[in-house]
Amino acid sequence: MTKDGAAADKAPSELIDQRIVELGDWRGEMLAHVRALIKQAIPDIVEEWKWRGVPVWEKDGIICTGETYKAVVKLTFAKGASVEDPTGLFNASLDGNMRRAIDLKEGDRIDDEAFVALVERAAALNLAKSKQTKRK
Repeated sequence: MTKDGAAADKAPSELIDQRIVELGDWRGEMLAHVRALIKQAIPDIVEEWKWRGVPVWEKDGIICTGETYKAVVKLTFAKGASVEDPTGLFNASLDGNMRRAIDLKEGDRIDDEAFVALVERAAALNLAKSKQTKRK
């Protein structure tokens, strides 16, 4: 992708595919894995590409983002502070009033079943808030 907007001609899903390939290491594998789990949880999820290169998954609002850094893949849930997390997947950004994140480092494994359930709960929260907003 170039800074001159060459990314603008590609669909967000293509840009996410490209990011996974470009990473070419454990981060790409992890991003591909959690992306598949997100799609499993919400088959009609909308993939976006925002903020100059951040994969974003939306359903009635942002569910989460998938940022990649040198040492971590960070999944930030926009309304994570309001999402029940009984298995303790959230391990970062725990002090804020809105967001919660999951930092995954090389060699980490995510509990697939718990992650799918977390994404489903985040989507249900977005839907409930969306319905509340429409009623006002």
